[in-house]
Amino acid sequence: MSDEHNKAKANNNSAETSKDNKKEQQKQQIPQVTPSEDFNLQAKIAEYTGHTKIFRLLFIAERCPKFSTEASKTAISALKQSQTTSLYRKVFEGLGDSLGPPFLFDSTWADSVDKKAQQLLDRLEHELETAKTSLIKESIRVGNIELGNHYYNRGDMNSALRCYVRARDYCTSGDHIIEMCMNVIKVSIEMGNFAHVLNYVSKAEQTPELKDKTTIAKLKACAGLAHLENRKYKQAARKFLETSFDLGYKFTQIILPQDIAVYGGLCALATLDRQQLKKEVIDNAQFKNFLELVPSLRDLIHDFYNSKYAPFLENLEKLRLDLQLDIHLHDHIRGLYEKIRNKAVVQYFSPFLSVDMKHMADAFKTDVESLEKELSRLIMDGVIAARIDSHNKRLYAREVDERTTTFDKALKMGDEFHQHTKALLLRVNLVRNEFTVKLPRPEKSDHPHHKK
Repeated sequence: MSDEHNKAKANNNSAETSKDNKKEQQKQQIPQVTPSEDFNLQAKIAEYTGHTKIFRLLFIAERCPKFSTEASKTAISALKQSQTTSLYRKVFEGLGDSLGPPFLFDSTWADSVDKKAQQLLDRLEHELETAKTSLIKESIRVGNIELGNHYYNRGDMNSALRCYVRARDYCTSGDHIIEMCMNVIKVSIEMGNFAHVLNYVSKAEQTPELKDKTTIAKLKACAGLAHLENRKYKQAARKFLETSFDLGYKFTQIILPQDIAVYGGLCALATLDRQQLKKEVIDNAQFKNFLELVPSLRDLIHDFYNSKYAPFLENLEKLRLDLQLDIHLHDHIRGLYEKIRNKAVVQYFSPFLSVDMKHMADAFKTDVESLEKELSRLIMDGVIAARIDSHNKRLYAREVDERTTTFDKALKMGDEFHQHTKALLLRVNLVRNEFTVKLPRPEKSDHPHHKK
């Protein structure tokens, strides 16, 4: 018996060890980030509300060892102010008792919230069934929305989405449609279904009753977020730049005005040319209000526009560390930064016929060898029209034969004019010879007034 007991104990221990090893392996796969010295977790997270605050805290706790304990504790405190007991339990499955008192699993609180939530669910379902029996459209619509709100507060996004979408069949005004769309968008963002987000943003924007400036700003911000997640950075930039400052801090359960500045600013740097940057970002009165909330990014954009590449790249790199802890932006940092740097290289070289690569390397805080590799890649990708003199370490603009180019353009325009003229002459001849297709006349009605 003792042998069997020892064997079972050994099996349990090995199972626990393999479980711990699995958790450790999963943790190692997640990139670990060390933020800048200026990073302040509480200041960073203070303005967010609802589920996004909790998700952002858990995201930081998972990726940032330095702030892992503080972020976990703040997330647990926020969870205990919510009704999301399923997420509360899940968090403690991973943490166990590692945080110590008072941050230990509170089963009494969780069971009490579950009990009250079940009672509320039963009441809401009963009220909805009563409304369906009475066939009053408005009562059914309100019943579905209230039930959706309950599921949303509980963290059951699939059930919430079903209820919000059902409310669509009972909408009797444009305002009802806008409310339904905003609810679906809110849930879809949390589910990561950004195709759904764009679909319902479009539905809301096509509603004639949409006149509230704050709601319009919310829709622009949501569309920008969806395009960002879909890696359509130019479209994302446009939407964030179109977002009016009426948004303010009225959408904190999804996004802050500081996020609009950062997401919009980086996407604009990555995709807009110098003239567009001046017109649509620097001289944009609405977006300027967002940029004032993030002075480091405002200065960054001005440095890029004024071709101050050394301070621009240095400050851009400083921002990278903190941006890797952003729940929406972390996956896009590498791609955006690469596009921004490529644009800086092209912009630096564009006014010159040739450039000394040593001077260029100094401007971009790199060595000549690394710069040469970078330039080779850009030339191969067709981003920059140039050739490299490796011996003298110079970059030469590829010469364009202006005479041949102009001649080719003139020939192309001549061909287009010739085809257009032939088409016009054909139409004139057809009309002159009455060789046209006429619409059939409508048949006479049998109405007595039409009879002779």
